[in-house]
Amino acid sequence: MSDRKGREGFHDPLAGIGGAAPARSALTLRIVLATFGLLVCSAGAVALWVAEAPIVLPVIAALFALVAVVDLAIVISRKLHGEPG
Repeated sequence: MSDRKGREGFHDPLAGIGGAAPARSALTLRIVLATFGLLVCSAGAVALWVAEAPIVLPVIAALFALVAVVDLAIVISRKLHGEPG
């Protein structure tokens, strides 16, 4: 099982059929975008809290930051297990 880690088309059951190029995951791009989202949403939540905006706005921003943290954890885990991208 461990010999399949990091191979092209790892999650593509039809890899090599019909001459299609192997699928590539954009995990590094997801890490960059999730980090950007985490920073922006965290800063937004703090700014909205300091500005004494209605409580729902900083809570929503904080929830989006939490989603970015979960996405980062999943993507980093996948990269550490050898998935290409």
